[in-house]
Amino acid sequence: MAETVTLFTTIGLSEQKAKETLKNEALTSSLKDAIIQAQSVCGAEGVAKPMGTLLYTMVSRLKDHRRLAFLSTSIAQCKICTELQLSAALDFLKSHPQDPINQKAFDEACGVGVKITPEQIEDAVETVIKKYQEQLLKERYHFNMGLLMGEARAALKWAEGKAIKNEVDMQVLHLLGPKSEADLEKKSKPQKAKATANDTKQEEEVVKVQGMMEEGKSLMEQLRGEALKFHKPGENYTTEGYVVTPNTMNLLKKHMEDTGGQVRTRFPPEPNGILHIGHAKAINFNFGYAKANNGICFLRYDDTNPEKEEEKYFTAIKEMVEWLGYKPYAVTHASDNFQKLYDLAVDLVRRGHAYVCHQKGEELKGHNVPPSPWRDRPVEESLVLFERMKKGLFAEGEATLRMKMVMEDGKLDPVAYRIKYTPHHRSGDEWCIYPTYDYTHCLCDSIEDITHSLCTKEFQSRRSSYFWLCNALDLYCPVQWEYGRLNLTYTVVSKRKIIKLVDTGVVRDWDDPRLFTLTALRRRGFPPEAINNFCARVGVTVSQTTTEPHLLEACVRDVLNDTAPRAMAVLEPLKVTITNLPDNTKSDVRVPNFPANEAKGIHLVPFSRTIYIEQSDFREVMEKGYKRLTPEQPVGLRHAGYVISVQKVIKDDQGKVIELEVNCCSSETSEKPKAFIQWVCQPLVCEVRLYERLFLHKHPEDPSEVPNGFLSDINPDSMQIIPSAFVDVSVKGAKVLDKFQFERVGYFSLDPDSTDDKLVFNRTVTLKEDSGKI
Repeated sequence: MAETVTLFTTIGLSEQKAKETLKNEALTSSLKDAIIQAQSVCGAEGVAKPMGTLLYTMVSRLKDHRRLAFLSTSIAQCKICTELQLSAALDFLKSHPQDPINQKAFDEACGVGVKITPEQIEDAVETVIKKYQEQLLKERYHFNMGLLMGEARAALKWAEGKAIKNEVDMQVLHLLGPKSEADLEKKSKPQKAKATANDTKQEEEVVKVQGMMEEGKSLMEQLRGEALKFHKPGENYTTEGYVVTPNTMNLLKKHMEDTGGQVRTRFPPEPNGILHIGHAKAINFNFGYAKANNGICFLRYDDTNPEKEEEKYFTAIKEMVEWLGYKPYAVTHASDNFQKLYDLAVDLVRRGHAYVCHQKGEELKGHNVPPSPWRDRPVEESLVLFERMKKGLFAEGEATLRMKMVMEDGKLDPVAYRIKYTPHHRSGDEWCIYPTYDYTHCLCDSIEDITHSLCTKEFQSRRSSYFWLCNALDLYCPVQWEYGRLNLTYTVVSKRKIIKLVDTGVVRDWDDPRLFTLTALRRRGFPPEAINNFCARVGVTVSQTTTEPHLLEACVRDVLNDTAPRAMAVLEPLKVTITNLPDNTKSDVRVPNFPANEAKGIHLVPFSRTIYIEQSDFREVMEKGYKRLTPEQPVGLRHAGYVISVQKVIKDDQGKVIELEVNCCSSETSEKPKAFIQWVCQPLVCEVRLYERLFLHKHPEDPSEVPNGFLSDINPDSMQIIPSAFVDVSVKGAKVLDKFQFERVGYFSLDPDSTDDKLVFNRTVTLKEDSGKI
């Protein structure tokens, strides 16, 4: 250790920096190799401090250590002399992964041998100063001198920044002379007029709106931004961790010929359940990234486990993708490639990268599992046994095909094929061996010429196996990129747990509106645009996101406020008789579909002597702060142009108020009431379903919050059914999933349970978030 510290200090590192470096074994090893290589070139002169600094920077940034000796030599020969040249050299090597290195192209890209003379710097600075001379004389030393530096540097790419700065300072001094007292004063800011309270409020609103606009980038804008971080098609090798083989560049060349350099993504769900809110982010990311970059996206079913796959899931998945507004370029299946995948598995065995194993499933679980006793069995033997697996000569669990590799999470030799005597929904009884995700996924990506294999963060541990398998078979290798999955509180999205909720009768099915599956959200009335907007607000993040349902609900309100026509509804009706109207009074009241924009249409609501109001809109005893109807306080009727006053309160034998007799007068002639309430007349009798959170705790799957399991955390009030709510006649003729805002009540959507005789409405969301929930 002392020798290594001494070695590092000879190139200019402080003793403390040298000791810190020793804590990083990989960096220490690389730096030692770089110094030894440089010393072999420099000889007795040794490695000077500037050269040592470049060597340290180089080993810190270099990912491809095959090039370490080449770069160390270039630095020692003083071909690479500056940080700027080193950055150019690293970029060149990253974009040219194949050996041998084209020395001429390298030298040209890195400015090797380019000498910038003082005269060239003087001329370049003089040209820039002449360009800005008028402005310089006017603003003097308050002028932005960085502008001069930037333009001079652009004209002299390989010039030293310090030399340019010195020349700029000298020529500016020659033009303007020494700084005066005025030059030394800080530049004064223009004085603002004294703001009024109203001005301040307006400024705050502007700042607030600007902030929302900054945060509220569309998904397409975000995904175009992500394209700057991701590799370009055909430049897979520029990605950190990507493995370059002798055939990589040829494979990439053919890939580019086949695809024309098009961005190609895929959304690969397993057809063993219904998609949920987390999948909405995946759909938006995969389809959206392709769309934002003029590419294509496949919908590929990962149908390699016939035991759990059902036709209804295939249909529902495609429906949900299209419901969110995306059209797959093609619908494909992993099973389309069963024969090709099998042939590749045989090739993998022949290459010595896979073997047939007889360990049982329980022996393979967990980490640090000892190597299989069959790992080194002869290739020919494994080929014969794999053929016997295919012919059905082994029982389930008696044999597997395993790949000879170690995954990033330490898992040894993952399974590639297992035996399942279950007919497949597409291939029937043709196969009794089925490939695993670890084997299938990257190969299907390769077959479909995918450029960006986008997946959630938990698959990061499979990235190395993804690259390994494509390279082991000498196939085109796409790049896997991970992003953070989206989770919501107060719910579960695990397929296994949702099936338990269905089987135990807690919910009706996968589309029960209390769930956060996409079919459930659609049934509840969530517009697809709102879900997409929510995904955009969450953002394209690499970190896992757990957010509150009310943020999704806010996106729903934003959309429905502009798209759901208004109607009036009374959930708990109270009969009201207007005694000063004749018995035969009949008229129509014009109600705007969107009060903020009456140009979007109106509908007519009947008005007569008998109407119904909400029970909660009347109180027999006046209370402080209550603004609606009481015997002492009149109230206005929405849209009707009337104000009503209580004349008589009628009760049943139990003392419950069952009817009010009131007088009405024109709202134009009476004193303005404190409130206007909704009402209905000759209404439709409808069923209304009100929903609350299905679970009582934020994290129902967390044992520290819910020790007895998520099934013990069910909210008993998660659904309230009102069998006989009154809704105005404007909703008659509505189609399933049509959406309305019931004024002062909430947003509602027509449920598929509706019949010709009775409409059923689901409350999508309330008009505003209940602060108690937050």
